[in-house]
Amino acid sequence: MDVDEKNGSAVTINGLEKQRIAMVVEFDGHPFHGWQQQNNACSVQETLQDALQKIEGGSVIVTAAGRTDSGVHAEAMMVHTDVSASRWHRSHLAYVHGVNSFLPVEIRVIGVRAVDADFHARFDCHGRSYRYQIWNRGTASALQRWQHWWMPKRLDVDAMREAAQHCMGRQDFSAIRASGCQASNAIRSIKTLSIEQSGHCITISVSADAFLYHMVRNLVGNLVDVGCGRSTPDAFAALLRGKDRSLGAATAPAHGLYFVDAAYDDFCSQELIGSF
Repeated sequence: MDVDEKNGSAVTINGLEKQRIAMVVEFDGHPFHGWQQQNNACSVQETLQDALQKIEGGSVIVTAAGRTDSGVHAEAMMVHTDVSASRWHRSHLAYVHGVNSFLPVEIRVIGVRAVDADFHARFDCHGRSYRYQIWNRGTASALQRWQHWWMPKRLDVDAMREAAQHCMGRQDFSAIRASGCQASNAIRSIKTLSIEQSGHCITISVSADAFLYHMVRNLVGNLVDVGCGRSTPDAFAALLRGKDRSLGAATAPAHGLYFVDAAYDDFCSQELIGSF
């Protein structure tokens, strides 16, 4: 939907009329210590807020659909923030080209639209999608060093696909969540899961209603164990049934992971790319 077709609803905060906007953000996670603002490290959230504050002339808080770890990338992260209603209606391009002019080359706003004042990028999101990329070649790539997990041993993609089928649907994913996960339960619904190979690149794409801490990276680590022959599809199925993370494979590195999409009732972040 074009931004001019829906202006959302403005609110007054501290005497100033504010417009809530949704922004689609693309970033290379390599230089950053994850999404969330920290006191002693550079984060994507802090960097984006600093750029927006140069446009707004005051404090800005940005909320994302998900929190990515250090080194994780985003193709279409959805965020929301409240900005000057008058500036938005005068020139919404200020929140694309203007903000981008204050951002490092590793972060770009690639879509924006007005939303209602109660829209929440995290809590209103009912589906998220990730992609994990593996470079399966005897030698590492000089050009894509931080975009893939280099795996020199040839992987059996068919065995990985067979194992992946055991993840489909709604079930307990305790076996592939991090020990530090604070979710009240491990029940999640995986909606799609595919494994494709093109040349030396193996791509694992997964979507779910929500994800547990390190769930995708632990899933990938276990699928790679199957692909290497260290495990089998049946053993992976038994691991899921056993719900014991300590028996699973090592967590895949962060730099192969991409946040791809966030879904809402009437739009998703991929659909907003180029909307401005």
